[in-house]
Amino acid sequence: MSEIEKYDATSIKVLEGIEAVRKRPAMYIGDISEKGLHHLIEEVVCNSVDEAMGGFCDNITVKLNIDGSVMVLDDGRGIPVDEHQEMKKPALEVVMTTLHAGGKFEGKSYKVSGGLHGVGISVVNALSEWLEVEVRRNGHMYVQRYERGETKTALEERGATKKKGTKIIFKPDSSIFETVEISYDIVKKRIRELAFLNKGLCITIIDERTDTEEIFKYDGGIKIFIEEMNKGKDLIHKDVIHFEGKEKDIAVECAMQYNDGYSESVFSFANNINTIEGGTHLSGFRTALTRTLNMYAKNAKLLKDGKAPTGDDYREGLTAIISVKVPEPQFEGQTKTKLGNRDVQGLVEALANEHLSTYCEENPKSARIIVGKVLEASRAREAARKARELTRRKGALSGSDLPGKLADCSSDDVESTELFIVEGISAGGTAKQGRDRRNQAILPLKGVILNVEKARVEKMLNNEEIRTLISAIGTGIGIDEFDPEKLRYGKIVIMTDADVDGAHIRTLLLTFFFRQMPELIDRGNIFIAQPPLYKIKRKKRQEYVYGDKELQDSLINIGIDEAVVETCDKESIKLSGDKLKKFLGLLEKMEEYNWHFIKKKQQSKKSLSFREYLEKNENGNFPKYRVAYNGHEKYIFSDDELNRLVKELQEQKGDDVEVKSVDEENDTNGKDSIEVQEYHESGEIANTVKMIEKEGFKAEDFFKGLEENAPPRAKLVYDDIASDIYSLGELLPNIKELGKKGLDIQRYKGLGEMNAEELALTTMNSSSRTLLRVKIEDAIKADETFTILSGKDVKQRREYIETHALDVKNLDI
Repeated sequence: MSEIEKYDATSIKVLEGIEAVRKRPAMYIGDISEKGLHHLIEEVVCNSVDEAMGGFCDNITVKLNIDGSVMVLDDGRGIPVDEHQEMKKPALEVVMTTLHAGGKFEGKSYKVSGGLHGVGISVVNALSEWLEVEVRRNGHMYVQRYERGETKTALEERGATKKKGTKIIFKPDSSIFETVEISYDIVKKRIRELAFLNKGLCITIIDERTDTEEIFKYDGGIKIFIEEMNKGKDLIHKDVIHFEGKEKDIAVECAMQYNDGYSESVFSFANNINTIEGGTHLSGFRTALTRTLNMYAKNAKLLKDGKAPTGDDYREGLTAIISVKVPEPQFEGQTKTKLGNRDVQGLVEALANEHLSTYCEENPKSARIIVGKVLEASRAREAARKARELTRRKGALSGSDLPGKLADCSSDDVESTELFIVEGISAGGTAKQGRDRRNQAILPLKGVILNVEKARVEKMLNNEEIRTLISAIGTGIGIDEFDPEKLRYGKIVIMTDADVDGAHIRTLLLTFFFRQMPELIDRGNIFIAQPPLYKIKRKKRQEYVYGDKELQDSLINIGIDEAVVETCDKESIKLSGDKLKKFLGLLEKMEEYNWHFIKKKQQSKKSLSFREYLEKNENGNFPKYRVAYNGHEKYIFSDDELNRLVKELQEQKGDDVEVKSVDEENDTNGKDSIEVQEYHESGEIANTVKMIEKEGFKAEDFFKGLEENAPPRAKLVYDDIASDIYSLGELLPNIKELGKKGLDIQRYKGLGEMNAEELALTTMNSSSRTLLRVKIEDAIKADETFTILSGKDVKQRREYIETHALDVKNLDI
C-alpha cells in the first residue's frame, strides 16, 4: 500500500489545542455573521471534496434539517478511528477536538487539499451546539457525539456496514452567531461551484425546510461551467477552448470562450477555493493569452497598422475559468483569496501558450474571429479615449466642474458624505427639501438611463445622464482612468420608486456600477435606499412598514397589543403582550414541524404524522430513532439505547448485524439488519413542547379542535369580546385578523407620494432609515443575472420572467 493510500491514525499530526476558538471565533472563520455561519458548512463539505480530489469519494450529500442543523455525508474512506499513539485516544476524537490536527500537513494522505490550515472540522465542532459524527470504515460503523467542542460520548461501534464514508451532523451555536438561519441559495451556490470544479463528483443538496432537492454532477467539468456562464450571450465561436496538464504534482485546467459582449468574466480557483483577488495562476494565464494571440495575429498578418492590441482588448468579451490543484499552496491569509506560488505562474503560462498556439493553428477560422473581435475592441478603446478627451474638454468628466442638476453638500469629508441618486426631477425636489445639507447631496436623473450592457464606452459617454453620474461621483471610468481615491462621496445611494419603473431604473444603475465601477461595490460604497412600502394607521397609532413580512409581523403585534389568551382550565393562565408574542412564536415552530412530518408521511407510509409522534412522548422526551428489525418496530429515545439494542442483536446473530438508515439508498433489508429512521429534531421538539406546557397548554392542544364536540382549549379576549379557540393551530390566524380591524393600510408606489418630512424620516435620516449595502457574493451568478436582465437575448429574458412570474408581489399594471 502506497503512502497516499495509507490513511490511519499515523496520518494525523497534532500541532496545538482548541481552547481559544469559542472565545475568539472570528479569528478562525472570519466573522460571526451570516458569512461565518456558512463558512462552517464549507469547511465540512470541503473535507469531503478533498476525499474526492484524492480519488476516494464519488458522492456527497448536504442536508439542511428542519431543526437548523446541517448534515454532510460522503462515501470516502471515513475518518480514522484507531488509537492515536501520541494522544492516546481515537484518531477521530483527535481530529474533532484538537486544533491543527488532520491528515493534510505532510502531503501523504492527501496530495491536494483546500483545507490546508487544518482548523476546519475542529473549529466547526467548537462553534456548534452539538455535533454527531458517524464513520463507516473497515466494515463497521462508529459513532460519537460532541457538545460545544467537548467530547460527550465515547467512540462506540454500532453494527456492521457494507458502506464507507463519513456523516457529520452539526447545529451552529446560537450563542456564538448573530444568526443561525442557513441560506439555501448560499450553500447551493458553493456546492454547484464545487461540482463544476470536480468533474464526475455528484453533490446533492436537500432542504428539509422547503422540501427542495437538487443534484449537481458535471462530467464535462469547467467546460460545462463556461457554457452555463455564456448562456444567453451571442458567441463569436461555438467551441469552448479547453486544456489541462500536470507537472510537479501541480494540475492546471482552463476553459475559455468569447462572446460579443464588452465585459470580462474570468474566474480563478486554487484547490477549489475561489481566489477572488487572483494570483499567480491568473497572471500566468493573462500573460499567455496576450502574448500567444498577438503572435498569431502578427504571423497571420492581421495587424494592419502593426500596432498590437493590449491585454485589456484581449479580455473584452472573454469568459474563462482557470483552476489549479497545488500540493503546497501559498495563500495570502486565512481567507485564501490570492494565490502566491511563483512556480504556478510559469507553469500556467507555458501550458496556456502551448495549447492556445495549437488551437489557433488547428482552428484558424475561430482564431481569426477572436482576433477580429480583439481588434474591434482596440479600435473602440481608441474611440473611447477620444470621446473621453472630448467630454473632458467640455467639462463633463471633470470633478471640478460639477453638473448643474447636482445639489451638493457642504462637507468635504468623503467618509461622512452621501450622494442620493433619485429617480425623477419631482422626487429630486422633495429629497432636496428633506436632506441634511451638511453631508447629503442629491442627483436627480431624468427618465430611464442608458443600458450599458448593450453599449460600448464611446456611446455611453455620449449619454447625458451617464456623463452627469460619472462627473458627480468623481472617480472616472475605465481601467486606465478609474481612481477610487477621487471618490467624492463615501456612500452612493440609489433611491428609486417601489414600482416597476423604479425597479427598472435601479437595475440599470446597478448594471452600470457592476460593469463600469465594480471596485466601488467591492469597497462597499454602493447602497440601495429602502423607502417604506406601507403606511399603516389605526386610531392614533401610525407606523411605516418596509416589506410584506414586516407587514404580517405588524398585524400580529397590533393584534397582540389588545388581545388576551386564557386557558380553559380551572386555574386559568392569561397570556398577553410579550408573553403572548413568544407563545405565538412557539406555535409557528409547531406548524413548521407539522408540515415537515406531513412531507415525510407522503414520502414513506412508515413515517408517523406529527400528532402520532407527539403521542410517543415519555416523561417529556420524544423518540430519537424508529428502528425496525425481525418484523418488530420500536421507538428509541437515546444513542445508548440504540447501541444496546445493536449489541444484543449481535450477541444473538453474530457481529455482521448491519444498521441501515431509511434516509439513504439501501439494498434489500436482510433478516439480520436493523432499519433506522432518525428524528434529529427530537431535542428541538421537546424544548418547544416544554415551553408550551409552561404556559398552561399541552402539545396535543395544537390538534384538539379537529375532533367533533371537543371542548375549547382557550379563550381569545379582544375588546371585551371573548371567542373560543378549539385548537392552538387556529390562534395565530385569528390574531392576525384582529390586527386588521379598523386598520388603514396605504401602499406607497413612488417617492413623490411622501412629503419631504416623511421622506427624510423613513428613507434619508441616518438614525431611522434602512439602507441595503450592495455586495457581490457570487460574481458568476451576478454576471449571469445582469446578462439576462439587461442583455440582448430577449428569449432568455422572457423565459426568466415566465419562470419567476408567480413570485411577483404588488405588480403595478
